[in-house]
Amino acid sequence: MTEIETQLLGRVSKKNVRVAIIGLGHVGLPLALTFIEQAKVRVTGFDIDTAKTDALRRNEPYIKHLGTERLVEANATGLFRPTSDFSLLREADALLIAVPTPLTPQREPDMRYVVDTARVVRDNLRRGQIVILESTTYPGTTEELLKVILEESGLKCGQDFLLAYSPEREDPGNEQFCTASIPKIVGGVDKASSEVACALYRLAIKEVIEVESARVAEATKLTENIFRSVNIALVNELKVVFDRMGIDVWNVLDAAATKPFGFMRFSPGPGLGGHCIPLDPFYLAWKAREYGLSTRFVELAGEVNVSMPRYVISKLQAGLNDHGKPVKGSRVLVLGVSYKKDIDDTRESPALALIELLLELGAVVSYHDPHIEKLVPVRSRPNLPFLESVLLSEENLGSADVVLICTEHSNVDYVRVAERAQLIVDTRGIYREPRANVVKA
Repeated sequence: MTEIETQLLGRVSKKNVRVAIIGLGHVGLPLALTFIEQAKVRVTGFDIDTAKTDALRRNEPYIKHLGTERLVEANATGLFRPTSDFSLLREADALLIAVPTPLTPQREPDMRYVVDTARVVRDNLRRGQIVILESTTYPGTTEELLKVILEESGLKCGQDFLLAYSPEREDPGNEQFCTASIPKIVGGVDKASSEVACALYRLAIKEVIEVESARVAEATKLTENIFRSVNIALVNELKVVFDRMGIDVWNVLDAAATKPFGFMRFSPGPGLGGHCIPLDPFYLAWKAREYGLSTRFVELAGEVNVSMPRYVISKLQAGLNDHGKPVKGSRVLVLGVSYKKDIDDTRESPALALIELLLELGAVVSYHDPHIEKLVPVRSRPNLPFLESVLLSEENLGSADVVLICTEHSNVDYVRVAERAQLIVDTRGIYREPRANVVKA
């Protein structure tokens, strides 16, 4: 056992380990709160956005589904320190990186946030620390990219610092599982790194699963999300085929789901949302090309899912045509803009793509979402206009030429919507019985 491993394991066992979490978004902030709640260890949270760190110090959570109570309690313990002062990284024993890994416009990995963070860590790295990457990425990132940058400090991995990968598995809004109860995959670049990383996470996570390497851990996260992407693409394609045949895919899925074995239900939709599932297939496809391979099955699934917003628009156009109206000048009320039900997260939401397409066609667009008060341009969609959620009033429902249901929030009265709306485009299977004013998409 190395000296660094012995020292870090000793700190972990005594719960006097100091944790730094870089990136206080939908992954980093829940992780920080979980370490404080479950392990009672000191956590310094780092983010380049000072508005975020200031809000956290004021007990103002910007991720609504986490609630205010957890943040208030974390601050009351004195164990939580949100900051934008990255020089404080030197004080920590464990540095956990949870920054975005988006795609470029060419659908290739955009690693600038990981690279920039790695350089900041490099400039503040000291002997005796462990660095753990949590961001979803392609196999090899931890060793081929992160390790190389960190060793530019003059310190050597395995000798002066340890390095591991542990993918986040957050599912915002899932009331059955939370950060502490979701099993944690951990893989180090060497045995010492794995041992220390596993010991650290066991302080806060109920089940920690050690795999043989960082590459296996990286590949595991991609596999989980590609599995979902491929199966969602399958039911999306079936939706299109069955619609042409005059068959309601939702009725088919309801029936197929009665089989107690050999079938796992996935639901179609207007496209894929969230940070991982829409992106991960392209991360693996990009890395596979380095080995002279093409991931045809994976890439096809990505293409099918990416095409769904345009399919929805085609159904909307057809519905308006039946009412003698063009899309240009029509008033479209988009119902639900978060990427999944009952949360306040719009990352990669297909609703954003649909809004952009509608605006390009000349539609007059408004939206209602009980969880999203305002829509603003985002990194992946800088041309998105500034919009504010409108009331789901009788007037707004009745005056819209079409209501486009993108996200099925629980606290929306869809019976009332159907009674008041002139035309509805339903992408979520809300209305199972045929209605004269409902178009399934």
